[in-house]
Amino acid sequence: MTTIKFGTDGWRAIIAQEFTTENVARVAYATALWIKENSENHSAVVGFDCRFGGKLFTETTISVLINEGITVYTSEIFVSTPMVSLSTTIHSAYTGIVITASHNPPSYNGFKIKAHYGGPAVQAEIDAVETKIPSEFKKPTILPFDTLKDHKLVHIIDMEQEYIDHVRKNFDIDKINSCGLKFGYDAMYGAGQNVIRRLIPNATLLHADYNPSFDGQAPEPIARNLSEFSNLIANSDIDSGLATDGDADRIGLFDDNGKFVDSHHIILLLIRYLVEFKQEEGNVYTSFSCTSKIKSICDHYGLDHHVTKIGFKYICEEMISNPTLLGGEESGGIAVNTHIPERDGIWMGLILWEYMANTGKSLNTLIEEVYQITGSFAMDRFDLHVPEEQKQAIIKQCKEKSFNNFEDYQVTGFEDIDGFKFLLNEDNWVMIRPSGTEPVLRVYAQAENSDEVLKILDATKATILS
Repeated sequence: MTTIKFGTDGWRAIIAQEFTTENVARVAYATALWIKENSENHSAVVGFDCRFGGKLFTETTISVLINEGITVYTSEIFVSTPMVSLSTTIHSAYTGIVITASHNPPSYNGFKIKAHYGGPAVQAEIDAVETKIPSEFKKPTILPFDTLKDHKLVHIIDMEQEYIDHVRKNFDIDKINSCGLKFGYDAMYGAGQNVIRRLIPNATLLHADYNPSFDGQAPEPIARNLSEFSNLIANSDIDSGLATDGDADRIGLFDDNGKFVDSHHIILLLIRYLVEFKQEEGNVYTSFSCTSKIKSICDHYGLDHHVTKIGFKYICEEMISNPTLLGGEESGGIAVNTHIPERDGIWMGLILWEYMANTGKSLNTLIEEVYQITGSFAMDRFDLHVPEEQKQAIIKQCKEKSFNNFEDYQVTGFEDIDGFKFLLNEDNWVMIRPSGTEPVLRVYAQAENSDEVLKILDATKATILS
């Protein structure tokens, strides 16, 4: 029987290989045992995104849960991860379960576990579920959705409507729609497609239809996956473009020239807007791979800044325990104190569009105003697909601090909170870390401009692969 391990954000595997109804049933059974052991509130919200097999794996999950006496709240249509997390709080469920592999390639699906507060379950809870996964399990009869929805323990809810209602209570949607700016949205065939269509009806939409294979591309909102959207914006009068991943918890952003705005700049923009314009306050928690400029803007506003391990669950653990303004990670997952402690690409996009609507300024102008506080910078990342033996050898060299230089770039310091960050001259650095969800080695760099970042990345790649 397959050994099932949760990564930084749930369990993910290739459909029909390891991600089967049998293995999903094992994980659902372990989740049911964990719920019953830890709370008298035997309830869960269960949802699926646009991926292939989502409804089948949801039917499997719900069938196992109700067989164990767990009350289930679910929707009949695909939903985003933030919708499930929000509905978990609305219906006071003990947990939320999302059948999604987020930004992974189309061949994958996955199983995310959310806690009662509307964010990722903390590591200790994930570990507890993992230890309960049986090596052998006879799954109960898997009931079709049309049968399940009439079961006494199953309640059909409209998670999308609950989410939209929540958005309207927290944003001036009318101001965004009437401000005279034009917006675009690339859904990447993901679960956020209906929300923007309903909230911002005049937005230009791309890939906002149902395609469970995502047209063969991993639905990750990074620059190289969004060239069609970038070109659309560059050749139109769109003032800002928003993109979200398969389950709509990650954000991608473009300015009016079709230039990609990375999550580091997004985090800085959000902090400035929340503090200066919304008078919000609290701690800022960001993952180890984020720009050091976040500390600069936090120092400017007198905010406490803390660096966490990579994986939003570590940020969430801090957010639910401390007064928090924002928590964010390099990969585009960001949460704010005006919402649930959950990454939400659409929510972050709406904050930025509201920022533009209220100030009448372009993203580029707002970024230049941030630079007046932090200084200008650029960030980028290489994903290196290397054989496992070579990957482990590189990691061993990092642990032993064997790299004193990357070609002409001398190492002046070292940090290893989660991965291996080599400090270079001035405010530049390069970081090496194996992915927690994919078979790749990630290499990140920060420098004063994009050309210098690419030089650092190329030098690092040449050194570690030599």
